[in-house]
Amino acid sequence: MTRLKEKNRKRVRRAHRVRAKIHGTAQRPRLSVFRSLKHISAQLIDDDKGETLAAASDLDINKKSASIDFAKAVGAKLAAVALKKNIKAVVFDRGSYAYHGKVKAVAEGARSGGLKF
Repeated sequence: MTRLKEKNRKRVRRAHRVRAKIHGTAQRPRLSVFRSLKHISAQLIDDDKGETLAAASDLDINKKSASIDFAKAVGAKLAAVALKKNIKAVVFDRGSYAYHGKVKAVAEGARSGGLKF
């Protein structure tokens, strides 16, 4: 098995391990974070219906950067959208990413915006 296939297989296993422990509902949706090299985005997902309730990205903030400051702003923007839709509590889904850096900044931004984890 090539190194890239092995790395991807481990990433998928980590994501499945995290997802096996959490489940989002309409009252307490799952806050899922996606991080790429250039951008970061987050969305609130109702797993019962399989639909996205709210979403935010660094593209919505008019700055194209994946720095920690913009990740925190993405979390705050998502919290503002969620509070408008009367969503106050969420379950955090870090995916296959470590709870560190930009992923942690999204969570801190959402908390500072008023969401409860």
